[in-house]
Parts: sequence; C-alpha cells; structure tokens
Amino acid sequence: MTWPPSTTDIPLPATTTSAAETLALGRRLATTLAPGDIVALYGDLGAGKTHLVKGVCEGFGVPGTSVTSPTFTLVNEYAGVDFPIYHFDAYRIERMEEFFELGYEDYFFGDGVCLIEWPEHIEPLLPEHTLRLRLAHLGGDERQIAHF
Repeated sequence: MTWPPSTTDIPLPATTTSAAETLALGRRLATTLAPGDIVALYGDLGAGKTHLVKGVCEGFGVPGTSVTSPTFTLVNEYAGVDFPIYHFDAYRIERMEEFFELGYEDYFFGDGVCLIEWPEHIEPLLPEHTLRLRLAHLGGDERQIAHF
C-alpha cells in the first residue's frame, strides 16, 4: 500500500464529530484498501478505533452491527464481498509468542485486509507496508484521525 492513496477521498488528518462521521470515514478508507493491506489503529480506549473498523467493514459489505472488538478472541474474521477482513485486538497480548500461536503470518500475508487495534503490543511484527493511523479523543464526540 502506498499512503497517502492517489485518491482525495480520504483527507487526513480528519476530525469527526460523531460516531456516524467516524463510520463514514471508515467506509471511505475501505475504498483505498486491497487484499494484503494492514491498517494499525493506535489510540486510547474510547478513541473510535472500533467505530472506524465498523466503517471499513461496511465498505466491504459487512454489516457494521456484526462487527465487535475481538478483545478476548484476538481476531474476528468477516466475509467481505470480495475478500476476508481480519479484525485483531492485541490489547491482551502479553507475549509475542501468543501472536505467533495465532498464526498471524497467515493473516498478515494472506488474501484479506487486516485491521489491528492496540498494535503497539505487537509492533515488531508489523510489516513495513503497514498503514498506521492514530485516533485521538478530543472531547465529547470529537475524534481526530491522522496518518503517521
């Protein structure tokens, strides 16, 4: 993936003022992603990471209502219209071996798009081509999403 994409559909940094706007930004982000892409979502609890993932999944034909954070399962798999979407939550990863046991390489280098919440827990395993986004809670319903 080359970032920023050639399209101007995703102006970043972006500030959203509602969950609906964060979902819409996720749907626009989906238009720039393809199998093999990895998106790492950094941000504190409540920053909007899961809402952005829901929007991306909606962009690939997965109902947002079926998207939940895989806090205890580590990864949720969703069947997109053309390829799978893998949604990781690395918050509970305490040892890198746990991610190895999950078979992360099959996901990272497979035929789907990977979306990772709490990637700082597995940072050394992220490929160079990972798109890194930081989400910040600005207060109330405002969120800022930026590429870094």
